[in-house]
Amino acid sequence: MTILNIYGRMVAKGEWRDYAIDALKDRAVFSIFRRTGEMPIYRIEKDPKLARKQGAYSLLSQQGLILKRGQDLNTIIKLLNQKLLKIVEK
Repeated sequence: MTILNIYGRMVAKGEWRDYAIDALKDRAVFSIFRRTGEMPIYRIEKDPKLARKQGAYSLLSQQGLILKRGQDLNTIIKLLNQKLLKIVEK
């Protein structure tokens, strides 16, 4: 529900347009797309094997770089919220 809340806000802003949910053998992946048919701009992955080491949740960029890891999904979502802020000059 936490992921879908931020997704809904970004769709309303027109930033994101599509998503995909994949349940693989070893992890679950929520992919966020700017346009249908493109590579995902962000992926949120839950890998239970990493829960005791680096955290089960990961936020990955379009290039596959790990932007954030953590034990709690809210820490990952906070990073996405920070990326939503834009500097406006008058």
